[in-house]
Amino acid sequence: MIDSRGILLILSAPSGGGKSTLANRLRADREDVEVSVSHTTRPIRGAEVDGEHYHFVSREDFQTLVDSKAFAEHAVVYGNYYGTSRQVVDDILGRGHHVILDIDIQGGEQLMAAYPDAVSVFIVPPSMKVLEQRLSERSTENPETLQLRLSSAKAEIEASKNYQYVVINDELSDAVSRLKEILNAETARRSRMENVLGALLQENPMEEKNGYEA
Repeated sequence: MIDSRGILLILSAPSGGGKSTLANRLRADREDVEVSVSHTTRPIRGAEVDGEHYHFVSREDFQTLVDSKAFAEHAVVYGNYYGTSRQVVDDILGRGHHVILDIDIQGGEQLMAAYPDAVSVFIVPPSMKVLEQRLSERSTENPETLQLRLSSAKAEIEASKNYQYVVINDELSDAVSRLKEILNAETARRSRMENVLGALLQENPMEEKNGYEA
């Protein structure tokens, strides 16, 4: 009786905010949550695996996908291109599973426009000092790019006003629990339960009882 279509959960955060880790933990904890693997033109980092973390493609191949309108959203972030496959998202939602997308604000706003019933969550660090430490520990940033990402983080936080929820990523387990609470609450939203309410209104226990006794 519950709405058979899944929920698109949009996660955005400043670089280093931990949105990918949260998305992976939520997916691991719930069988009804899947992650749509995005396409990107940026180089592979560290132990990343093509097709698991991202679909790593050339700029030429990415442009071909843009031209064929294959993306629900696409954006340029720090000089690299990122895109989300519309077909993959629709297939997962159609199976009744939830789709979680960890994505930048540009892409998040495009997805909100493409999927008006999506649920958006902005992830923030407990402090800018913690964010700086997390970025430094990745060992992928030089001093110039580190400062750029910290400056961009403040701009992204200011631009997060269109997001429905904010979750502080201090303790990982607590942040994952908050995401689960949000997803559970959104599943029970009245607009998603219309078919349940309609089925209840169509029932007539007294008629069923009278018919049985006759």
